[in-house]
Formats: sequence, C-alpha cells, structure tokens
Amino acid sequence: MNLIQRQRLLRDHLLSHPAAAASEIRGDASAGLAVYHHAYRAQLIDCLRDTFEKLALWLGDELFETTALAYVEANPPRSWTLADYGADFAAALTKIHPDDPEVAELAWLDWVLRRAFDGADAAPVSADALSEVDWDAAVFTFVPTLSLNLMRTNCAALWSAMAEDVMPPPAALLSASGTIRVWRSGLSPQFKTISSLEARALQLAMAEYSFGEICAIAIDEANDSNAVNAAGQLLSVWLSDGIIQGVR
Repeated sequence: MNLIQRQRLLRDHLLSHPAAAASEIRGDASAGLAVYHHAYRAQLIDCLRDTFEKLALWLGDELFETTALAYVEANPPRSWTLADYGADFAAALTKIHPDDPEVAELAWLDWVLRRAFDGADAAPVSADALSEVDWDAAVFTFVPTLSLNLMRTNCAALWSAMAEDVMPPPAALLSASGTIRVWRSGLSPQFKTISSLEARALQLAMAEYSFGEICAIAIDEANDSNAVNAAGQLLSVWLSDGIIQGVR
C-alpha cells in the first residue's frame, strides 16, 4: 500500500469510520485511530460552539452538541481555514430543527456578526464629501460588512438578552416578518431591526438603483408623497451608522 492509499484510508476513517480502515492502515490500530476519530469531531464541534456562541447558550450543551455533531457528520471542512467552517450551519438547522425557526435565525445572526468582525475594512463616506452630490442620480456603495435578513421570530430579542446575560424571553413568531441589518462600526459588529421601508430602500440601493429611483419607487409603492421625506431620513440614518462607503 502506497502513501496516498494510506492517507485516503485515514481520511475515510476520520469521516465515516469504516470497520476495515484501522486494520488496513496499520494492523490492529483501532484503539489509537479511535482517538483521532473522536478528536476530529470534537474539534469541529468546538469550532461551531465558538462561532455560534449565543445559539449554544440557547440550546444548552447537550442539544447543541447533538445538533453540531449531526452537521459535522454531513459537512466536512472545505476551506483552508476553520474560520469558514459553519457557513451552511444556519441553513442546515432549518432541517434539523424545523419546528423551531428561532434556532436557524439565531445561527444566522451569530454567523453574520462574526463575519462582520472579520470582514474587510472600509471607511464610511463623510458628510463633507456629499456637498456636491446630484441626489437624483446618486448611486450608493456600502461597506462590505453590511448584511440583511428577513426574520420570522424574535431572535433579535433572544440574542440581545443572552448578550446582556439576562433571561431571554420565550421564542415567538413575529406578527409580521421583520428585517435585521448587520454591519460593523469601527471594530464593533452591530445589528438592528429595521422598518419595511428601510429594508426595501436598502435592497434597491444595494442593487444600484439611484436615490431618485428609490424615492420614486417609495412614492409609488406607499402611495404617499411623504415617502421622499422618509427616504431622506433613512439616508441620514445610513450616514450616521456608517454603512455608506461611497456615492457616485
């Protein structure tokens, strides 16, 4: 047996623990290889626990470990860095915990906040740089850490309570779906629940609609001329929060 064959047997042993692998690699090596078989899973579960800290608190140690192990068994790492491991965890949780939608939403929030912390640096545009902007034609670019997601549950309240080390409320479905905006301010990841108007405006702006087009769509969809004033107020909020990187 050559080296590549031995390496493949070891890989298969770590991933699926075939009965013949241990003896084929090096005689009666079952006891020693079992250590690696366990350590592989334990390291990946610990990686998930570190990234999905609030989710782990919500589920508790035993249920989190069972959930994480199910994910590890089905999803071997595919990147050179474990910082990328768990990218699909939130999506997998919709199937693992289909009756508890807050679980996947907490996982998404944990993941995106971590990615915002690790995200590329970008200086927000200053108010002084906007004095000559033609607002009808203005198109925004946003900081790379900006993310949006539609939420069905009160996961934002759950996450905030756990971050403040207080008893979280019971999980609950929202009366109407809400949108969470995540970004990084300086070195600090942030999130807030935003209005449907802001969510729609941001989706249009991120799709490179001009500010004039966004205002026109807002007026048409809201059937309210005051929507322009509301859009202007949103622009002020975006500048204050530092999510606009540039205007062209």
